[in-house]
Amino acid sequence: MEKSFPHPLTQDPRILLKPGNLFHPMDQSPSPSMRERAAYIKANAYCPHPDHAHDHPTHINFTCPDCGIPVYCSEKHWESDYENHVLICDTLREINEDDHDLRSGRFFPEFQYPGTQLNEALINFTNWDTFLYTRGFEAINEERSLRQVTKLLTYPTTITSFLHELSPYTLRNRLTVEGLKSVAALRYTLHPPLTGTGQTIKGLRLTSPPVRLFMLGARAESSLPREVWHQLCYMFPQSLFHLIFIGPESMSNREAELPLPERTPLNPYGAVIERVSHHMKISTFVEYYQKLHEAGYFAPYDPYFDCFVCFHPGFGHPGSSAEWEGTLPKLLETKVPILCTGYTEADLTRDVEWVMDKCKGEFDVLLQPGENAFKSLRWDLNDNDPTDISQGNWGLWAFRGKRYEAVPKEGVLAI
Repeated sequence: MEKSFPHPLTQDPRILLKPGNLFHPMDQSPSPSMRERAAYIKANAYCPHPDHAHDHPTHINFTCPDCGIPVYCSEKHWESDYENHVLICDTLREINEDDHDLRSGRFFPEFQYPGTQLNEALINFTNWDTFLYTRGFEAINEERSLRQVTKLLTYPTTITSFLHELSPYTLRNRLTVEGLKSVAALRYTLHPPLTGTGQTIKGLRLTSPPVRLFMLGARAESSLPREVWHQLCYMFPQSLFHLIFIGPESMSNREAELPLPERTPLNPYGAVIERVSHHMKISTFVEYYQKLHEAGYFAPYDPYFDCFVCFHPGFGHPGSSAEWEGTLPKLLETKVPILCTGYTEADLTRDVEWVMDKCKGEFDVLLQPGENAFKSLRWDLNDNDPTDISQGNWGLWAFRGKRYEAVPKEGVLAI
């Protein structure tokens, strides 16, 4: 009689997967959350086989034995379309193993973030390797560990790589003349001169107001561990920060952690306020930016202290472009830099073309569109379409509303 073995979950509620045992078909995973994810893919994603282009679409129901991801409706379609699937099969397997690694129960030393940066130790923004080394991270020798840590750090580091005085983006590398003007204003605030402050009355110095970073359409970035965002304070040790997450999804899956407060005359938009440290404050608004702008809630805006950041905004995506169409003119009115990222080259190009079409002649490009030096090295899977894979913050570009300067011309003041 064949002996049956109980499922691992019934033996030990904490599953420990060793580095050599991270591959499991998603629908047979020892992790319940992975099995639930496989069930979601099968219930919502459709088979990508060309036969369905002229036939009724069919839900996915077959898991590739090589990558462990549900990808086709049947084994027959998987075999006949293998030439296309093999192009992404290795990447899908990497995604599968990385997800199991997060659920393995191992200790993650890569998530131990360094603290204060010495003034004498300059940060090198050439690439991830030089950044992590000069920033003082513990040595990361495994590619998987590097992928895991860059998945989180890509958000604050992408912002820093554009605003920092040691930025890799210069006039020789994608930064425009107008872009240099904008970042120079912000750098004046972010890198104040060392004026010899002290503990006595004679050592008192005026402190600049906090730099406000508006994260519009916030989703995953709003739920990042606060120590990840606090890295900004270590990379700009002389500055204060106020991070403002705005968007209807900015508190998704965080209601139990931070219940939304009631809207009162003193807090008309129900902002959730977090004081991370005396250098950083975080405010979250479950609201559309356009409504806050029209109410003048954040006015006035100052190019020396304010910057908008849109992580994967989807300006040109059919599902979100209508929402941005009314918001974008409001952003351009502020004349404040708008830093944007994209999941892929196609996603970034679509957003750029949409902005150029809707606001032609009304904005200046600050940073030419291109690949982000600090994109996430980890691949992400679209559960609604397993053939759609991307890297967080793959592309980067920036723009702002055009400034019209008064110039004298033949004795007449022209604008």
